[in-house]
Amino acid sequence: MNELKSLNNKIKVKPYSPNLGGVVTGVDLSKEISGTELAFIKDAFNQYQVLFFQEQSEIPPKIQINLGKSFGPLHVHPAAPTMDGYPEIFEIHTHKDSKISNGSERFHSDVSCDEEPPLGTMLQLHILPESGGDTMFTNMYMAYDDLSEKMKEFLDDLHAWHESAHIYKGRYKERGVSDKDILCPSSLHPVIRKHPETGKKAIFVNRSFTTKIEGLTDTESSNILNFLVDHCEKLKYQIRYRWNKNDMAFWDNRCTMHRAVWDYHPMERKGRRVTIKGDKPV
Repeated sequence: MNELKSLNNKIKVKPYSPNLGGVVTGVDLSKEISGTELAFIKDAFNQYQVLFFQEQSEIPPKIQINLGKSFGPLHVHPAAPTMDGYPEIFEIHTHKDSKISNGSERFHSDVSCDEEPPLGTMLQLHILPESGGDTMFTNMYMAYDDLSEKMKEFLDDLHAWHESAHIYKGRYKERGVSDKDILCPSSLHPVIRKHPETGKKAIFVNRSFTTKIEGLTDTESSNILNFLVDHCEKLKYQIRYRWNKNDMAFWDNRCTMHRAVWDYHPMERKGRRVTIKGDKPV
């Protein structure tokens, strides 16, 4: 992956790792950005799959919402509490009283249980623990490319169920959300999806939301899903990002998975995220 430069030679993207990610400098996301800057960011997003914007100040909620809307309509999480006055913003907050979740601690693609799963997610962290709190990402293009041709052929016609009740129920109880207030969507998606912009194929199952492959026995489905998630989580496809205060990460849910490492209890970690709506996987 070669370094990219903007037309004004100011905004730069350099690879975070040979296999995934780009570090962006030279743009202030706390202010409205120009059309030229936005086009550059979109190109870099499709190339690097996850972008890490460094040297940032805190992005005001309205500006973060507008930035997200530059990529498409925004998604409102079906179960999580949102920021007062800003339903598009999902506040990320863990502290000494938080309970470990069974969702973000495992590799997943955000809200893959939706009929039209999100395109991407923008997360800025404002409070960081003294140590720990990294986020890991894995490259689903590379995981697909490394499969044998026979396995690709076998998987290409398969669809799998993505469900959410086992993830969402009780997860946000400590933040005032009861089970009766949440939606728990489930959807059937192709096991292999084609990215609508790059045209590349990626594996689209994950350890959190994907529950069963349609048309297979329970044993067959379990064995294939276990093989796929183990394969996708191999170290050679992964990166691990160490956050700086006010960094913003923007990841593509269509071709990456991520997991938040909760190794910093009882220290605090807090930020805001917006999520951009996607389309039905094909």
